[in-house]
Amino acid sequence: MAAAPAAAELAVRMHGICKRFGTLRANDAVDLVVRRGTVHGIVGENGAGKSTLMSILYGFYQADSGEIEVEGRPARIRHSRDAIALGIGMVHQHFMLVETFTALDNVLLGAEPGWRLGPARARVRRELDDLMRDTGLQVRLDAVVETLPVGERQRLEILKALVRGARILILDEPTAVLTPAETDTLFATLRALRERGTTILLITHKLKEVAALCDRVTVMRAGRVVLDTPTADTTLDGLAEAMVGRRVQLGRDGHAPADFDEAEPPLLAAHGLHWHDAQGLPRLADVSLALRPGEIVGVAGVSGNGQSELLDLLAGLATPAAGRMELAGERFEPGRWLTPRRARQLGLAHVPEDRHRRGLVLPFAAWESAVLGYHRLPRYALRGFARQRTMRADTERMMADYDVRPRAPALKSAKFSGGNQQKLVLAREALHRPTVLLVGQPTRGVDIGAIEFIHARLRAMRDAGGAVLVVSSELDEILALADRVLVMAGGRIAGELPIAACDEATLGRLMAGVQ
Repeated sequence: MAAAPAAAELAVRMHGICKRFGTLRANDAVDLVVRRGTVHGIVGENGAGKSTLMSILYGFYQADSGEIEVEGRPARIRHSRDAIALGIGMVHQHFMLVETFTALDNVLLGAEPGWRLGPARARVRRELDDLMRDTGLQVRLDAVVETLPVGERQRLEILKALVRGARILILDEPTAVLTPAETDTLFATLRALRERGTTILLITHKLKEVAALCDRVTVMRAGRVVLDTPTADTTLDGLAEAMVGRRVQLGRDGHAPADFDEAEPPLLAAHGLHWHDAQGLPRLADVSLALRPGEIVGVAGVSGNGQSELLDLLAGLATPAAGRMELAGERFEPGRWLTPRRARQLGLAHVPEDRHRRGLVLPFAAWESAVLGYHRLPRYALRGFARQRTMRADTERMMADYDVRPRAPALKSAKFSGGNQQKLVLAREALHRPTVLLVGQPTRGVDIGAIEFIHARLRAMRDAGGAVLVVSSELDEILALADRVLVMAGGRIAGELPIAACDEATLGRLMAGVQ
């Protein structure tokens, strides 16, 4: 048995941490020990308590009981200011940036070194230039944040923490919205920071990332630590089982490709779709596809290659410059394109890529979000008045069928974890038995137990005779779900393959435009 590390070797020690929210025990006597200059993974299902624990360390919450030591000294952290003063920084899953400010002004905000703005900007710019040179974290300081790609915004968030003196960096689901290339760049940066002595706490649900990056991993379940081990001493299957409390089945094992009839008429067919953005730049060029009964079609590709635009066109959220589409016996062309309301009437449902902006109204109660888009149905509206009792009853049924936790229709949509928000959106779209389901990033920011559940539901829709189109930036997900794969690159279909001919290397070459 390895000896306990000396206090001087520790960046963080948390002992007996307890935290309740009403009757919910979010942290239950949690112990956590993190060595200096290491990457320490903290994993668990949504609601396991990992984000609460890190929020206590960063001062967003105060523990009901327990002790915290930072770099060998007792610490009382009552506010994020206390955490920052102790050298702790945090990068949140949803970035805390003012989108209309420049990158430089976002770093300056709240950490102004003086009351005169010009000299303050100059000083912070010099500090950032030094940090960017030392760490490789390159950001265009004079660019407005809303114009920056996601990977650059994340680098900005890390720089914000480092310029405030962070020696301990907490990252909450840092790769949830990154492309594979951006993820590789981030990991190279984190390894470089570790070499400089920075301690990194990584909250994630992606177990392959834990294996690739972390020196040690702590697994939480139901508010408790159930496993704490060097990463080298465990396996992905072992971590998954510890997280969920049972063996988890992901991937294709036991799930054979569907046996669909290619001669059968498609439920949806699109031909020669073209679309240009507001600047007139082509984003989709000559895209054609067909979705047949009883199949899942996966769309693979690096984010930004037209997948989002394709989903918008097929769902009726945008109109193409050219092309046509057939759905349920109706033909649609640019002068008369599909609308979202007509799409639902024709049996097409859509789970959007961004559940916060397009799938839910976060301040709404769950029962209100659970009828969005369907609220005009006679089931939910009587002579202009909402039938709230029916809406609530249907939401309770959706929550039961899709294991949405907590089962509280009156709770605000914003209060649910990401996985439970996603299950609620999927339940809403599946309730009305669509024949075609379009799904964007079905498990983005979702824990491993919810991934297994969502995949099972998508397969069930296919097996019931529906057609499912899945757009995902996760190749593992495409390989696990799809019966046929379309690869997009540069706004075009770069390749189409049956799943039997697919592997990561083949798809990766097509995604890079290499035939």
